[in-house]
Amino acid sequence: MMPKPLEGSVALVTGASRGIGAAVALELARLGAHCVLTARTQGALEEMDDAIRGAGGQATLFPLDLMKDGEKLDMVGPSIAQRFGRLDILVHAAGALSKLTPVAHIMPRDWQEAVAVNLSAAWRLIRTCDPPLRAAKAGRAVFLTDGLVAEPRAYWGLYGFGKAGQEHLARSWAAEVANTPLRVNLFDPGAVATKLRGMAMPGEDPASIAQPGDVAPQIAALCLPVEMRNGEVIRLA
Repeated sequence: MMPKPLEGSVALVTGASRGIGAAVALELARLGAHCVLTARTQGALEEMDDAIRGAGGQATLFPLDLMKDGEKLDMVGPSIAQRFGRLDILVHAAGALSKLTPVAHIMPRDWQEAVAVNLSAAWRLIRTCDPPLRAAKAGRAVFLTDGLVAEPRAYWGLYGFGKAGQEHLARSWAAEVANTPLRVNLFDPGAVATKLRGMAMPGEDPASIAQPGDVAPQIAALCLPVEMRNGEVIRLA
């Protein structure tokens, strides 16, 4: 039997209980990675664990609330390195829609939530995962981004600014690790039938747009050792 391309590797996937994060975790597991899954809901993570094991893969669950568990998030990298001796892949798929509201009407509580989930979590993940990813033979990191970064829209400022900040952090990190084996990229999936998309576009027919499983293979491909791009924003082909 041919070895799988990610056999023996360890992948951390945020937002892994549903949507794109879940689909990517399943795809990485099929490619041979042991997936460390983070999300807020224990029950949903257990369902993903069952799905991955049913597909012949392996997973470890790490329940985590990106808004509330900052200190716990800071320990993810060292915890994974201590348990598995390595971390090869990071896919940051978690995000929060926040409220669609005029910029002048953004409330402090909503601002704090958007900062915590859509921006600070990326910063914390970079800090905690940088050492083991740099130490990996072919470390790979992928952050999900959004077309709003390049083309801001009315009422989407609270969501869009977080994605813009995350993109800047990720591309700066990519420049800093350019002379190492680590590769850092961003992926813009476009319109995908996720819970977040459904909340933002309640009148849209989910069957009319891409499904999480449609975009997962392209994201997983960015995690392969053969992927050499760095600091780029890749869009759904």
